Amino acid sequence: MIIGLTGGIASGKSTVSAMFVRKGAALVDADVIAREVMLPGHPVLAAAVQAFGERILQPDGSLDRAVLGEIVFRDPEALKTLNNLTHPAIRRQIKDRMYTLEQEDPQRLVIVDIPLLYESELDSLFDQIIVVYVPRRVQLARLMERNGMKLEQAEDRLRSQMDIELKRRKASHVIDNSGNLEATERQVAGLWDKLGLL
Repeated sequence: MIIGLTGGIASGKSTVSAMFVRKGAALVDADVIAREVMLPGHPVLAAAVQAFGERILQPDGSLDRAVLGEIVFRDPEALKTLNNLTHPAIRRQIKDRMYTLEQEDPQRLVIVDIPLLYESELDSLFDQIIVVYVPRRVQLARLMERNGMKLEQAEDRLRSQMDIELKRRKASHVIDNSGNLEATERQVAGLWDKLGLL
C-alpha cells in the first residue's frame, strides 16, 4: 500500500513520517530527493545556476539555500522557474523509489512524504492521502522559531503553498499535530490499525 503524506510548511510532516517508519513503514522523502538534485554536479543544479546566476552558489560550489529562498519566495515567477527545473527530476525519483519499495515488499506500507503534493498535482498518484495539520497561526509561530524568520518572511513562505485548511478538506486522513507528541502518536497508531496494517 502506497499513501501520500503532505501538510503545510512547519506542520510536522517529518515527525509524523518518522512515527510511521518506527511502526514498520518504508519512507520516500521528497525533501531528501529535492536536496539530492541540487548537489554539485547534478544537471538540475547546473540549470538553476543558469537561470538565477552564480550568486546562488556558495564558494565550494554547493547551493546557497538561503540566497535561493530569498529570490524565489518573493517572486512568484522565479518560484515557477525553479519548480519547472526541479519538479520533473524530483517526480521521476519519487515514482522510481515508491514503486521499487512496493515491489520489494507488497505488504509493507510505503509513505511518500511530499510537502507540495497538491500544488504539484501529484495527488492522482495515490489512492489515499494523509494531511498533517496545524492551524495557520501555529505554522507561522513554528516557522519563525525553527528558521529564525521574521513574520513577513514566514508569511511569504505560507503564501507560496496551498492553504492548510484546503489541504485538510482534500485529505483522506488528517493527523492533527497541534497538540503534544503523545496525541500525535495516538492518531498515527489509530490510523495504522484502521488501515489494517500489522
